[in-house]
Amino acid sequence: MIMSKSKANLTMQPSADYQAKLATPFAVLGLRIDEDWLTDIEYLPIDTPTLAPQNILAREICDQLQAYLTDPRFIFDLSMHIGGTIHQRRVWRTIQDIPSGTTRSYADIAAQLHSAPRAVGQACGANRLPIIIPCHRVIAKSGGLGGFMNASDGIPLAIKRWLLHHERV
Repeated sequence: MIMSKSKANLTMQPSADYQAKLATPFAVLGLRIDEDWLTDIEYLPIDTPTLAPQNILAREICDQLQAYLTDPRFIFDLSMHIGGTIHQRRVWRTIQDIPSGTTRSYADIAAQLHSAPRAVGQACGANRLPIIIPCHRVIAKSGGLGGFMNASDGIPLAIKRWLLHHERV
């Protein structure tokens, strides 16, 4: 369930702001929680020290992320608060409907939402709950990867490739 809550875009914050840091094969995932809601998942460098879950919700989120890493068809069931424009939230809801193991293009989503591919890409770049809102499943119409995390090369695309390979796309 996505609820709207005003928050800034992805930024690097001090470790004390994380309620868990989970090691994965592609990055350390920094989790932020506000009261009873997941608000942010950030990709941190692979050598970032981990942090055990600091509360019950952080433990549940880590357990579900681990379940996804074991079975890419795992379906998340988490309470989430994310800010964003009406358009961004429409894009994110649409992305959540893309099944694991499949992809859709920015242009296809744009056509469905009566939007533009660039606006869909910008919404993907503003996604603060990657993996759970699987923006990695959105690719360029030409079959190329497109961007990821507001980047067109480097580590972000390596993470996108890993996630897509994990899901056998």
